[in-house]
Amino acid sequence: MAKSVRVYELARQLGMANAGVIELCGSLGIDVKSHSSGMVEAQADRVRRKAISEGLASEPKEEKTPAKKKQSESTSAKKTASDTSDKGGKNKEKTDEVSPEETEIVDEEKKEIAQETSSKRVISSSGSSSSPQVDKEHKEVDQAESSELLKETDEKIEAKGKEDTKTKEDTKTKKEKGPVSLSGKKIPPPPGSPRSLSGKPIPPPPGAAKSKQKSKSDGGGPAPGRRSTPPPTSDGKRSSSRVEAHKTSSGAGPRQDDSRSSTPPSGGKPSEQKRGPGSGARRRPKKKGRKRRTTEELQPMDAQPLALTPEDVAVPEGVVLLERQSTAQEIAPKLNRTSADVIRFLMEQGEMVTATQTLSDDMIELFAAEIGAEISLIDQGEEQEVELLALLEIDAEEIPEDAPGRPPIITVMGHVDHGKTKLLDQIRNAKVADGEAGGITQHIGAYQIVKDGSILTFIDTPGHEAFTTMRARGAESTDLVVLVVAADDGVMPQTLEAINHARAAEVPIVVAINKIDRENADIQKVMGQLAENDLVPESWGGETVTVEISALENLGINELLENLTVVAEVEDLRAEPAARARGVVLESNLDAGKGPVATVLVQNGTLRVGEPVVAGASWGRVRALINDTGAQVKEAGPSTPVQLLGLNEVADAGDEIMVAPTERLASRVAERRSHHRRQTGLGRDAHALSGGARLEDIFEQIQKGEAANLNLVVKADMHGSLEAVSESLRKLEREEVKLSFVHRGVGRISENDIQLASTTNATIIGFNVRPERKARDLALEEQVEIRSYEVIYELIGDIEAAMLGLLAPEYEEIVTGDAEVREIFSVPKIGKIAGCYATNGTITRGSKVRFLREGTIIWKGEVSSLKRFKEDVREVQAGFECGIGLSDFQDLKAGDVIETYEEKEIVRT
Repeated sequence: MAKSVRVYELARQLGMANAGVIELCGSLGIDVKSHSSGMVEAQADRVRRKAISEGLASEPKEEKTPAKKKQSESTSAKKTASDTSDKGGKNKEKTDEVSPEETEIVDEEKKEIAQETSSKRVISSSGSSSSPQVDKEHKEVDQAESSELLKETDEKIEAKGKEDTKTKEDTKTKKEKGPVSLSGKKIPPPPGSPRSLSGKPIPPPPGAAKSKQKSKSDGGGPAPGRRSTPPPTSDGKRSSSRVEAHKTSSGAGPRQDDSRSSTPPSGGKPSEQKRGPGSGARRRPKKKGRKRRTTEELQPMDAQPLALTPEDVAVPEGVVLLERQSTAQEIAPKLNRTSADVIRFLMEQGEMVTATQTLSDDMIELFAAEIGAEISLIDQGEEQEVELLALLEIDAEEIPEDAPGRPPIITVMGHVDHGKTKLLDQIRNAKVADGEAGGITQHIGAYQIVKDGSILTFIDTPGHEAFTTMRARGAESTDLVVLVVAADDGVMPQTLEAINHARAAEVPIVVAINKIDRENADIQKVMGQLAENDLVPESWGGETVTVEISALENLGINELLENLTVVAEVEDLRAEPAARARGVVLESNLDAGKGPVATVLVQNGTLRVGEPVVAGASWGRVRALINDTGAQVKEAGPSTPVQLLGLNEVADAGDEIMVAPTERLASRVAERRSHHRRQTGLGRDAHALSGGARLEDIFEQIQKGEAANLNLVVKADMHGSLEAVSESLRKLEREEVKLSFVHRGVGRISENDIQLASTTNATIIGFNVRPERKARDLALEEQVEIRSYEVIYELIGDIEAAMLGLLAPEYEEIVTGDAEVREIFSVPKIGKIAGCYATNGTITRGSKVRFLREGTIIWKGEVSSLKRFKEDVREVQAGFECGIGLSDFQDLKAGDVIETYEEKEIVRT
C-alpha cells in the first residue's frame, strides 16, 4: 500500500502551519480533516509543488529560546537628560553590531514601541490646563521611559542576531533537500532572489531605494541601527512631537489604571484626573507574543512573480506531465520557472496572454522547447486519476504468463444493414434483429456462446453513422474484430471507419463477406476494395482471413467460427481470475424497477455479488448479476458480459469499473470524480439559461436573418443512445443556429423535464422513451413541445430539416386513450388477451397502439380485437374494463400500458 504522509509531517517539511497546509489541501481537492489526517505521497507531492509555486513554503524553523525576562518596570521620575544621552551612546555601540539586513526590522519595531509608549501616556483633557511645572516633570518622565524602552530593544536585537546566525547555519544543509516528483526524481529548487536573464540582480523598487537614501542622510533620518529619536531642543531636551501627535489622533480617553493617584484633586472623579507630580511612573506591561515580522514578510508580495529566471537554471529531469488548458501560473513551477518567464516569452512570439489565461497546446510545447524541457500533455484530471488509483490500491501490473486462458472477446462491426445482427442471430439461434426499430441496431449487445466446447464472447455494435462512439468503445474492449461486408454493397463509409477503429485498437480483423446468396453479389469486387484498404485476402496471397457467408441462409457460419477459434488461440489470451475484478461499462440505462443498470464486460479478475465497486463517478455494492440469458449468477469471470445492479446512479458508457477495497473508498473516489466533472462542465451550455428559441420558432428567426439558439432537453432509453443523439445533433450546428443542451438524461420524460423546458424555452427530444401521463398534461398546459423518435436517422433528418426551414407537412400524434393491463387470459387458437382497465380517453378497435413497459416503447401495432365481457365492441370509454387483443404480440405482463393514438397531418404555413 502506498506510504501515507501526515499533515503535520508535511507542514514541518514545508515550514508552514498545520492550518495553512490544510487550507492548501482543500484548494487542491485533497480531503483532509485535521493535522493528523493522512494522504498518499502523490498528493503530498502536489501540495509541495503548490506551496513552492505560491511562495508559501519556507525552511523549517527551530524553536527559539525564551528572551530575557523584563527588568523592573518601576523607573525613577527624576532622571536627567544627561543620563538619557549616555545610555543613547551605549545603545549606538550595541546597535552597530546588527547586520544591515535587520535594519528595516529594527526601525519598524522601534516605531511600534514609540507608538505604544505614547498611547500609554494619554491624558484626560477635561477642563483646566496643567501648570508649566507639571509639564516639565511629565517631559522628564517621558525621557526616562524612552530610555528604558531603548535599552530593552537593544537587548532583544542582540539576542535576535545570535539566534538568526544559529538558525541560518542549521537550515543551510536542509535547503539542499528539495521536493521529489511522482516518479521519485529530484526536482531542482526554484529560483532564488530575483535576477534578470543576464544573471545580474534586479535593482530594488524605487520606494525601497528612496527609503535607504533617506536613512543614510546626515540631517534627515537616523543612521542604520540607530533609534529614531527626535533632535534635541534649545534647552537640551528632546521634542515629544510624536507623542503629542498620537495624543491628538487617539483622543483623551480616561486611563484604566489611574487608581495609582493617591489623593485626587477636589472637584473631579478619580478616573478623570491627570497623573500628578511625584506619582509612580509605572507604565502598562508590554503585550507578550507580539509577532516579529521577518524580512520576507516586509518585501512586496508581487516581487517574486514579476521576477525573471536566469537562463542557466536547470529544468526538471525526465518527462514532465502538464495538463491541457493550463495557465502560466500552473505550468511555470513544474518547469522550474516563474509565470513572468512564460508571459515574456509568449509576448515575444506575438501572443498577448496573462498569468491566469489558459494556454493552448502549441503555446505550452513552444515554451517547453525554448527552455529545453521534455513534457507530455495529458487531459485534465489524469494526474488526479493517478492519485485515485493509488487510493484504490490498483497498479498497472501485467498478467503473469502462467495465468489461465480466457475466452476471446469478439466484436462484430460493419456498415448499417449489412447483416451483423442477423449473423449473431444465426450463431445464437435467436431473433434479435426482428425487434430492432427500423431494422437497425441502436444499442450495444453482448452475448456468450459455446461452440464445440469453446466459449466465445460476442459484442454487437451499431453500424449507423451516428454511433461512432459506440463502435470505438467496442473496438477498444475486444480481442478480435469480425468485419461484416455485404457482397452486393461492398465497402461503405462505416466499413472504413470500423477498419480504422480496429487498427487503432491493434486487434486482428477477420472479414465475413455476407449476402453471397444475392443475385447481384460480387465477391471479387469486395475483395478488391478490401485490398485497396490494406486488407489483402489469404486467397490473394495476403494475411487477412476472409470467409464467405450468408446469415440469412445459414451458409459458412461454422467455417467462420472455426477461423475465429484459431485466431484466438494464436493471440494466447490470458487473465487472472483470482484478482480483483476490472472491466468496462458497455451500456447503461435507468430501469424503473431495478434502478441504474450497467452492462459490464469483465476483462480481468472475478466480479462477485456483494463486492463494492466504482465505475467513473458512480459507485455501489453489487446487488445482482444477470447474464445474457436473463439468469442471475453469483459471480462473473474474465470475458463474461453481465448486467450489474446496485450502482447509486447511471454510469457513463465507456467508464472503467473496478472492485474497491471498501465501500468508503469507493464512495470517496466517485465523489472526487463527480466533483471534477462538475468543475470541468461549468460554463458549458450556460448561455442556454439566458434564453433561446424552440424548434418551431427556428425557421422564423432564420428568415429574419437573426442568429438563433436552439435549447434542447434530450432523454433516451440507454446512455449509449443518448451519447449518439447528442453527438449527431452537435454536427448539425451552423452559424445561424447554435445548439444548447439544457439537460441530458436516461429514463422516461418526467414532470421535472417539462418544468425545466418551460423555464429555458427548450424543446424536448425523446429517443425510445415516452412522457408520463402527468408530464404530458403539464406539457400541454405549459405549451412545451415534445418530439419522440425511435429511429435515429429520422430524428437527425427532422432536426436538420427544421434548421434549414425545409420541414415538410408533419403529422401530429393525438393520444386517444390509455388502458392498463391488469390480467392476462389465454384463449385457444387465438393467443393471449389482455384484460385491461381504460384509464383515459377512448379505446377504439383498429386504432394504432403503442405498447409501453415502464415508460419504454416495447412494441407498436394495431388493436386487432376489442371485447366488453363476451361481446365485440367498437370502442370502450374510460372507466370500463375490456379485453384487448394485439396483432402479432404475445409478450404481455400485468402493469403494462396500452396507448392508442391517431396521426393527423398538419400542413406547415
